[in-house]
Amino acid sequence: MDHLWSPWRYRYVTKGDKPSGCVFCRMVAETNDAENLILMRGKYNFAVLNLYPYTNGHLMIVPYEHVATMGEAKPEVLAEMMELTQRAEMALSAVYKPQGVNIGMNVGECAGAGVAGHIHMHVLPRWFGDANFMTVLGEARVHIEELTVTWNRLRDALAK
Repeated sequence: MDHLWSPWRYRYVTKGDKPSGCVFCRMVAETNDAENLILMRGKYNFAVLNLYPYTNGHLMIVPYEHVATMGEAKPEVLAEMMELTQRAEMALSAVYKPQGVNIGMNVGECAGAGVAGHIHMHVLPRWFGDANFMTVLGEARVHIEELTVTWNRLRDALAK
């Protein structure tokens, strides 16, 4: 039997019943950015680490306003979302030196949105070989650092 260590998931699995409502709306209403892994807050959007990242550094840009589609979002929200996405790409490049970056969103549950009903832009660094045998055959991902370490590194890079 293989064992993979993922201490950051402990908080999630020990919470018992999942709270109702939108996870993004709930976390942005709270004031503990470190606990919620919010990296930065803009005027219309915030940047947050993905709790279940595909790769180290996987973050998301999320509007404060709960909208399900880009068509529902105000132009200034979308403009800032792209500005923060650009900053995120630059911060990831500076901190992790990836060979590429995936940027995109899944709108709607059937499109793969893990949080359907509240749009969010994924920004994640990629390297050749990061979809190795563990992901492909073992259906598991290996991350090189804890989310709190990633949060500190990227929060500092985004502040510049």
